[in-house]
Amino acid sequence: MRSSAALEHISTGTIIAVEHMATIEEQIREIEDEITRTPYNKKSQHHIGRLKAKLARLKDNLETRRSKGGKGQGYSVKKSGHATVAIVGFPSVGKSTLLNKITNADSEVGSYQFTTLTVVPGEMEHRGAKIQLLDLPGLIKDASKGKGRGREVLSVVRSADLILLMIDVFETNLEVLVEELRTANLRLNQRPPDIVVSRKNRGGIGVNFTTAKPSLDEDLVRDMMNEYGFINADIVIRESIDEDQLIDNISGNRIYVPGIVAVNKIDLVSKEYLRQLKNKKLKGWKVLPVSAENEVGLDELKDAVFESLRLIRIYMKPQGKEADLVEPLVIKDGSDIGAVCESIHREFRKNFRYAQVWGRSARFPGQIVGLEHVVKDQDVVTIIVKR
Repeated sequence: MRSSAALEHISTGTIIAVEHMATIEEQIREIEDEITRTPYNKKSQHHIGRLKAKLARLKDNLETRRSKGGKGQGYSVKKSGHATVAIVGFPSVGKSTLLNKITNADSEVGSYQFTTLTVVPGEMEHRGAKIQLLDLPGLIKDASKGKGRGREVLSVVRSADLILLMIDVFETNLEVLVEELRTANLRLNQRPPDIVVSRKNRGGIGVNFTTAKPSLDEDLVRDMMNEYGFINADIVIRESIDEDQLIDNISGNRIYVPGIVAVNKIDLVSKEYLRQLKNKKLKGWKVLPVSAENEVGLDELKDAVFESLRLIRIYMKPQGKEADLVEPLVIKDGSDIGAVCESIHREFRKNFRYAQVWGRSARFPGQIVGLEHVVKDQDVVTIIVKR
């Protein structure tokens, strides 16, 4: 049994930690309010940039403290297959129905909210690929702040290779889902800014631009980095960026992932309604209209998932034999022969002599190539290794 002095010490430490966290949250709210109140223009750019950098640092610190605190029951999903897709949406939009229709899963379906209380995985086989889909509990506003076990859900989403945003035709608040994902440091359909930061022991912050017309000046970049916690570092900015992109880079914890949108229950609306929805509220997104219950548009959805994951199929041809056109080797688009070897067995790359290629990547049938040759979808490949 602990002494009363020890318990008092623990209690005091807990109170101090809670008070400090509350202080950080108060600072965050004050900075957010100030950013909202301040009109953005050339004169205020410097001030807002520093505020954003400080805000990002405080949010990261707060999240770190929370993650070190008491841990409740989280969601744990073992990844399988060639890629993982997280189905993200509000409660009762049809995520479980979709999962049951296109995979081997058996997720509970109900017409009331929060039917899914845990993560339900299913495997979809399409174009030779085995793709894991995850049916997640519905996200709600402020999920990124922990509401509705949002943090546990978002922790699973962060590990996905593709995010399938699912809405129904009557609940089209897609921006709420996107904002919750953004707050959780997920960046959909974006690429990391072309920035290189190198820490050093002394000399302050050195700023170099390689673009002709930088959108941020040196002083602003330097001050934002200082505000975030960088004291000595060199930063090279190779493209025109804004303050948010700079913060995304120096924070080092952003995840860039592709995202597509499935609009469910299209059987309940007219084609004109759907057309206006796609052209207005969903403009700029890859939109897949479906009716999960009636199995409408599911083949197109499967194709879109496969293509958005940037997967390709390679057919292997053993030397002197026919190619196996039944079970392809599924790899990422842009892979080379070296990656093909590693996908088969690491010894193949170690003992590699040469490869022969038939298909779109070959200049002529049976072209002899090396490890650096980049293959394309549905190429036929023979790997020759040392005996």
